[in-house]
Amino acid sequence: MIVSPCISICKTDPETGYCYGCARTDEEKIKWKSDTTSDDWKNQNLKDIQIRLSGWQLQSFLKSYKCKVEEGMSLYKKAMIKKKDYVI
Repeated sequence: MIVSPCISICKTDPETGYCYGCARTDEEKIKWKSDTTSDDWKNQNLKDIQIRLSGWQLQSFLKSYKCKVEEGMSLYKKAMIKKKDYVI
């Protein structure tokens, strides 16, 4: 199973149409949820996301996505749980 690139920072830039957190379009977000979407497409989309991001935003995404893959939640969710402001 390939983990969704959502890192819980879900706001879309009105100019580019990309999410500030994961750099996906709304259409890509929908496609990720489909049972018919192939792993090949998901792997390519993860590569596309990394091309769209740069600098600190890319580094932040990579760190948070790695945490999500390894620990089951993004850095943002971990921080919110620590603050007890976020309920899963």
